[in-house]
Amino acid sequence: MMRLLLLVFILLLLRSVVLSMENQKRDSLNNLNAGDSINELRFNYKQIIIPSVLIGYGAAGFKSDAIKKFDNWIKNRIDNSAYEQIKIDDYLQYAPAVTVYALNFSGVKGKHSFVDRSVILGTSFLLVSLTVSGLKDYTSVRRPDRSAINSFPSGHTATAFMCAEFMHQEYKDQSIWYSVAGYTAATATGALRMYNVRHWFSDVAAGAGIGIQ
Repeated sequence: MMRLLLLVFILLLLRSVVLSMENQKRDSLNNLNAGDSINELRFNYKQIIIPSVLIGYGAAGFKSDAIKKFDNWIKNRIDNSAYEQIKIDDYLQYAPAVTVYALNFSGVKGKHSFVDRSVILGTSFLLVSLTVSGLKDYTSVRRPDRSAINSFPSGHTATAFMCAEFMHQEYKDQSIWYSVAGYTAATATGALRMYNVRHWFSDVAAGAGIGIQ
């Protein structure tokens, strides 16, 4: 288990490094002055701290009785068996990415061109999807509603936070509120996955980390 999680972390780290360096390279080439140097490009290791903590927390749930108890405590507190499930999370996960294209179409331009941002989004979605599906098959964690054994990690949450990070990178230089909106939608997606008794809190935490990474 730990070997697989280590491999997943390395793959996500490589993805983060490649996308970060590519973004910095494009920005530097667009703003290159006579005295500028591309040698100044560096990978910011601080950006992997939060996702690493989230993924680590989720992975620790396999061995930690405390985390398992916390998962069950949240499930019992959220127990909505008397209420109808809310299915909006099936669509809300994509909202930040769709918003990026809508904003660009309406004239609020993001950091990248249509082709560049589409390549970034497509690459991120592919890597996140492969990571999530691989972990689901390998870990075989039973869902809180006992409907299946593919609970870890939360794919909806991973996709939502990937889209939120995508929106953040496109518009972080224009206004913080774009980032706030994107991450609010992602957080709501994760909360709804627990409300609908589809995931444990540790599943959602790991999914968020994978998406941000």
